[in-house]
Order: sequence, then C-alpha cells, then structure tokens
Amino acid sequence: MPLAPALRPLPRCCVSRRPYEDYDEVIITHTCRTAGELTYGAELIEGLKTDELLNEVIGEGFWKKIKYYPTTTREESPKMGRITDLIRSGEAYKDLDVAPLCPDNDRAMICGNMAFNLELKEMLEEAGLEEGANSKPAQYVVEKAFLD
Repeated sequence: MPLAPALRPLPRCCVSRRPYEDYDEVIITHTCRTAGELTYGAELIEGLKTDELLNEVIGEGFWKKIKYYPTTTREESPKMGRITDLIRSGEAYKDLDVAPLCPDNDRAMICGNMAFNLELKEMLEEAGLEEGANSKPAQYVVEKAFLD
C-alpha cells in the first residue's frame, strides 16, 4: 500500500514494479488539501491502463490490481480526512473492503514529509510491520529521496 500525501503522490507508480507482480491487490492512497490537487494522482493511475512499457514489463492488465484511495483534508470531496486518521478509525479499511494491516499479508511504501513519514512509521510498527531496506527487506519502506 503506497501511502503518499499531497504533492508527490506516486513516484511509486513507476518504481513499484515488484508489488504489482507479487500481490493480488495494490492500494494507493493519496491525500491533499483540495480536490484539484488530487488530479495529478488520478491522471497517473488512469494512465497506467495504456502505459505500453509497464504493461510489457509487469504484465497486461496489471493496473486492475490497483485500488486508488484519494482523500482531501480541507476542501469538500467524496472522501475527506487525513489517511492516518482514516486508518486509525478503521474507515479506510471499511471503504476499501480490506482487513487491518497485518505483517503476514501486507507491505507498505511511505512517501511524504518528515512528520507524515514518522506518524505512519509509528502506525505501521504498532501493527507489527518492520521497516526494511534494499539490503534487508521487511514489511515497509520509506522513500527518503523526496524528504523536505
């Protein structure tokens, strides 16, 4: 489940090839202040359907595994709230029709500002997930290239 706030929703779409191959479902969350800021992420997700390179590398129809979960924090939209709050309350699990995070079944990728990353790291570790790296794979990773 790639978790991304605001401006950098999905460098993951291009980088995360392994999850598409290895998992039955990939949930991409994207939280912004306004609905207009979600447009970029929605366009990226829609563009996956016709991306010839990704369809060739990952496999035709890989995009069908993706559930996109956009939310806003300030402007009215179909789903409002910070992703961390929606996960804590259980609302995100209910909306997505998935079980709560579990280290046996779930993997996560975090991309955001430092405060967001730290909050999500704490939540993932409370759920039993362990941070990993290329040298030591585990249940979640933090994208550090985009830290403010």
